[in-house]
Amino acid sequence: MKSNTEIIKIGKETILSEIENVKSIVNFIDEDFANVVSKIIISNGRVVITGIGKSAIIAQKIVATLNSTGTPSIFMHAADAIHGDLGIIQQNDIVIAISKSGNTPEIKALAPLLKQFGNILVAIVGNIESVLAKSADYILNTTIEKEACPNNLAPTTSTTAQLLMGDALAVALLSCKNFTSTDFSKYHPGGALGKRLYLTAKDIAEQNEKPKVDIEDSIQNVIIEISKKRLGATVVMNNEKIEGIITDGDIRRLIERTTNLEGLKAKDIINSKPKTINSESLAVEAAEVMRENKISQLIVMNNDEYVGLIHIHDLNKEGIV
Repeated sequence: MKSNTEIIKIGKETILSEIENVKSIVNFIDEDFANVVSKIIISNGRVVITGIGKSAIIAQKIVATLNSTGTPSIFMHAADAIHGDLGIIQQNDIVIAISKSGNTPEIKALAPLLKQFGNILVAIVGNIESVLAKSADYILNTTIEKEACPNNLAPTTSTTAQLLMGDALAVALLSCKNFTSTDFSKYHPGGALGKRLYLTAKDIAEQNEKPKVDIEDSIQNVIIEISKKRLGATVVMNNEKIEGIITDGDIRRLIERTTNLEGLKAKDIINSKPKTINSESLAVEAAEVMRENKISQLIVMNNDEYVGLIHIHDLNKEGIV
């Protein structure tokens, strides 16, 4: 059994080896790469990505990335393709085949079949002299010097190179299509990522009670309202107009100065310049305002109307921060 020091050394050397050996991939971003991006953009079909073994797993990841960034894509396993799944491919689809060697039996059988369909064939391949490379209309070269595996056998650096090429394709496509964060949110409605892209300050404020006191209310009433609404603060109103905010921190600081609260009113300790945010602003923007101003509560407004109050804990709960 190796020591912890030896294991850590192996881990670091593996990562450094992969980094060093995939650097050359940047030199393979060429005219074929640009042409593939252009063909995908003008295509009326989908991108069908195929592979076998570890390359199939990389293919599935690239499919997921393309779909999430607005390029309709589908995965087709190379072994299944030659046993009936070629029906997946439609007339205007662009096919991307991923293989390190380009000469596996399944890929060698599949490549000529794909050409018979008349679809554009793109090879993400680590051997430009292979059957796959010679069959392809465009080659995205992912040749590497060696694997990170000490035996130079297990797919490690080669699959990282394939992944990098897929990411480069996806980013080039979304950039060329002016794919925005708003577009991105359409494909990511769930989870914390989706919430960062569509959840508004109003959405959060409406889940909370709406703490408020009158400017002439006693400090006792202020304390009761803060405690009751459980947001650590209350807005101070003068009729329908917001005059400011009082937080539990303001109350603590008041008590540090005096224990005699008799006769004190909300107007005596009000913060008359509270931070606010528009109700339609994204919750992630609210988080940024809180971070910049080192505050825990933020008043949500719709023009001059008080919509509600949000707390930093609300944003934590939603996964925004």
